[in-house]
Amino acid sequence: MNEIALNKNLVSVEWLHKNMEANNLVVLDGTIAKPFDSLSLQIPNARFFDIKKKFSDTSNLFPSAFPTKEQFQEEARNLGINNNSFIVVYDDKGIYSSARVWWLFKAFGFNNIAVLDGGFPEWQKTGFKTENMILYNDEKGNFEADLQPEYMKFFEDVKEASETETHKIIDARSSGRFNCNVPEPREGLRSGTIPNSINLPYTDLLENGLLKSTEVLQKIFANKIKNQEELIIFSCGSGITACVLALGAEIAGYNNLTVYDGSWTEWGTLVKE
Repeated sequence: MNEIALNKNLVSVEWLHKNMEANNLVVLDGTIAKPFDSLSLQIPNARFFDIKKKFSDTSNLFPSAFPTKEQFQEEARNLGINNNSFIVVYDDKGIYSSARVWWLFKAFGFNNIAVLDGGFPEWQKTGFKTENMILYNDEKGNFEADLQPEYMKFFEDVKEASETETHKIIDARSSGRFNCNVPEPREGLRSGTIPNSINLPYTDLLENGLLKSTEVLQKIFANKIKNQEELIIFSCGSGITACVLALGAEIAGYNNLTVYDGSWTEWGTLVKE
């Protein structure tokens, strides 16, 4: 099959199944905190994108921290990713950490990537073929990273944005966590919110593991954001589900989107309120 190149951020399991033989297709399993296990199942020929160990700055105090350009480029090449690859990324929850992988590639200048709608559960539900997990050990790719600084915000950026209200800060955590009605799942991390932030749980964008329609997403974001050019920072617990909001907002037509990398884990640790 010929190469594929789509200006899409989301593809269905039916689309992926139909295009599995494309020459430049790379399927990534972006399930977070998943150890390699030859008994675990994956989509055929998927390559494991190890967010925690390979694509994070493990020297950072906070989890899943943004990697350097050099690290990201090298690890992407180790997965056989080329500049002309078309990537489809999925995870085992539906849409969860796969959005973080999608956002990371965009942050390093690569846009030929889509999230698999419904992820591995939807693939299995449809009855498509699976295989046991296999470590990728083939040719290296020629992927070249091109850092796009506007995609990620860090502590000082968010502190300034919170104080000056130049950006709308939208928190993807559950309403219980955002409103401090339930404790943070991370041991020792205090409850709280970033000042001047608002809440939009990432689960509000999903239905049965699938992203809601573009029209519904537009209505959801219209209730939170005045216009499509407003400056937005998405936050969450540790920079993972904030990317689900970024995915939904981009599909809904919004621009000027950024993600707070350290999110509440960093803020709640550094700011003692």
